[in-house]
Amino acid sequence: MRVGPDATIPRMLVEKNVPLQNANSFGIAARAHTLVRVRGDEDVRQAVGRLDLARQPFFVLGGGSNIVLTGDVRPVVLKMEIRGLALVQETPGAWIVEAGAGEAWHDLVAWTLRQGWPGLENLALIPGTVGAAPVQNIGAYGVELQDRFHSLSAIDGLTGEGFELDAAQCAFGYRDSVFKHRAPRAQAGAAWQRGMGLAGRAVITRVRLRLPKAWRPGLDYLDLQKKCQETGVARPSARQIFDWVCAIRGAKLPDPAVLGNAGSFFKNPTVTPEQCRDIIAREPKIVHYPMPDGSIKLAAGWLIDACGWRGKTVGRAGVYEKQALVLVNRGDRGDPEASVTGGEVMTLAKAIQTSVYERFGIRLEPEPVVV
Repeated sequence: MRVGPDATIPRMLVEKNVPLQNANSFGIAARAHTLVRVRGDEDVRQAVGRLDLARQPFFVLGGGSNIVLTGDVRPVVLKMEIRGLALVQETPGAWIVEAGAGEAWHDLVAWTLRQGWPGLENLALIPGTVGAAPVQNIGAYGVELQDRFHSLSAIDGLTGEGFELDAAQCAFGYRDSVFKHRAPRAQAGAAWQRGMGLAGRAVITRVRLRLPKAWRPGLDYLDLQKKCQETGVARPSARQIFDWVCAIRGAKLPDPAVLGNAGSFFKNPTVTPEQCRDIIAREPKIVHYPMPDGSIKLAAGWLIDACGWRGKTVGRAGVYEKQALVLVNRGDRGDPEASVTGGEVMTLAKAIQTSVYERFGIRLEPEPVVV
């Protein structure tokens, strides 16, 4: 079963001096010096082969939901627009689905549920495109992409050669993957074969996910447990969890179309049990979660809130009133002259990091890519 276009175009579309304010969810005004619209694998290969583009650094832009633009983008912007949704294999134990890297992630989640293939419902309403999901190893409400990942297809941005990676080769970690690290210069030629250091090298074109037929609801998170109690539904369906997650996220997170933002701005830090006990002794109400490896995850939003940042504004960048983990655009995102700048966002972010470190001794790490 295949839905949507899945074909290359004969000639790639190259544009110059392209405004990016509507191509990033923060609504930051910036321009791409050169932008290539990628609608198939051949577009990447043509870009690699062109003398005026070859060997130039590139930046892959999907939905722009996890970036902070601090100025005009000089690397060649590859605007990912590859579409298509398909069931590529069905086994006795699972459905293997494939999505083009330019598909909206939430649309993929909704589509799988309409087909009767559960497994992605906890990841509903995460902004961005499918191609960005493995880079960030997106996760929410107890499920991460790596839990459902099967494999992906990509193009080597230096040679134009196509390749595939499985989960082990992607080296997934908490909001981390091989696509966020650069290979040592001496090993760059064989980097993708070794499954290491693919930042600035791999252009993900398609992602495949494995959805187990032996499905069970993922209800580990407190917000979902509260929904069970409120509704009296002890074993919700995948569709019910999908609706709950959409409602929870909608209540906590601003709509980027209304109030520019990049979602959760900081990663939840992890500490040792000893460090956690020390913090609890000083801050008994700190929100924390034990992890399978024995470490303790702390809620970054709680740390920021405890430092008094909720609702505060610096320049045209602010901290969202309903969720301190989210930084927002307090300017006019429809006006390039009045919208927030990447510099203002990062000034606010650094001030928050300093406050949290001075009070808790914890260094917060931003989630978005700063360009």
